[in-house]
Amino acid sequence: MELTVIIQQGEDGWITGQIEQIPAVISQGRTMEELKFMLRDALTLYLETQQETTAKAYQGQSFSRENFGQLNAA
Repeated sequence: MELTVIIQQGEDGWITGQIEQIPAVISQGRTMEELKFMLRDALTLYLETQQETTAKAYQGQSFSRENFGQLNAA
């Protein structure tokens, strides 16, 4: 699975981006390279937060975990 970024050039010189498949992941940068770096950082933070939230939901329950691997289109 590839992620798509929606990019907008702001009037103030900043470039903003939002990951289309995960709308909660938004960031900005002065250059495209900085925007990509900041989006990766925002995505990592988002996924870590979701992992913590899920872990709390299963706290005290019996369950197993398995590596899902990478998502590849068929």
